[in-house]
Parts: sequence; structure tokens; C-alpha cells
Amino acid sequence: MNLYFIAIIPPPEISKDVIAFQTDFSTRFGSKAALKAMPHLTLKAPFQLPDAEHLRLLRWFQNLYFNLEPFQIELKDFGAFHNKNHPVIFLRPIINVPLYSLQKEIMRSFHFAFPALPILNLELKFTPHITLAYRDLDVISFKEAWQEYGTKKYAAEFMVDSFCLLQHNRKTWEIMESYQLLRTI
Repeated sequence: MNLYFIAIIPPPEISKDVIAFQTDFSTRFGSKAALKAMPHLTLKAPFQLPDAEHLRLLRWFQNLYFNLEPFQIELKDFGAFHNKNHPVIFLRPIINVPLYSLQKEIMRSFHFAFPALPILNLELKFTPHITLAYRDLDVISFKEAWQEYGTKKYAAEFMVDSFCLLQHNRKTWEIMESYQLLRTI
């Protein structure tokens, strides 16, 4: 089985900030898991497909068609999922119509192409985020970190002109394909 997901990859200057925050969580709060993946905003959560489906997935991704021009994403401060056992702290993108539309269209097309794979509840209730700490962030460390990050300020913007299909190679995530949004002349 192969593991994949679909995401927006922020530009290098934003990714550098994300990695700095993730490193802070690793150093000060013992949460290293987020450093294992490149900075990203998930559009389709990780899913598994058999090896035999790899080329079909690539063809599906390459043949996507969205009548959507590049759009701006604004990152504004920090957010959290206050999950009882596995809390998450993230950079908060301000959801806008193009981002919402892109995610919903990807989900619709994916479900049509791969109906046997379930669409997760978190994908139906899309809450865009760029993860800084999760999985190995314990509840005590979360409370300590959230006291600081809950009021901490951050602002940045970037242009989204593409999104990516990523595959896990048993060690890291690799970009398999990139989809370019329409460009105006």
C-alpha cells in the first residue's frame, strides 16, 4: 500500500517561518512530529492505495480541471484543536472562497474517482491549518505552549498558484505531481 495526500506547499519564506515554529515546539515542548513533513496546508488528508492504483491516481491528478485562478492566502495568528488526547497547534489561514472551493472540488472529484475510499469528517468540515505541533504534543505541554501561542501574533500572505500530490516513501514525503492553477494573461 502507498500513502498519499494533497496539499498546498507555502513558498520558502513562509516555510522557513513554519519550520522555525516547529523547531521551537520540538525544543521547548517536546513535540517533534510536525518536523517530519514539509510545511503544508492539507486539502485531502492522507489516504492509502494499493501499488496497482498508483498510475490511476497520477492520471486522475494530472487530468483534474479547475477553473480557478491563483489566489491569495492570508495567515493570521495561531489556532488549536483542543483534542482531549492529541491536541494540535497550527498557523491559521483565513479561509476564503477560492480556498474553500478548491478543497471542495478536490474532495468531489476524488470521491467520484475513488468511491471506495472514505471521505473523512475533517475533510467535510474543512478547517485549513498549517500544523506546528501535534501527535506527540502531550496535554500538559499543550497547555503550556497554548498560553504563549494562543496570544502570539503572526501575519503573512502568499499566492497560491499550485497544489501538490505527495507520496510517502517510507521515510519522508515527496512531491509526485504539481497542479498549476489557471494563469491570466
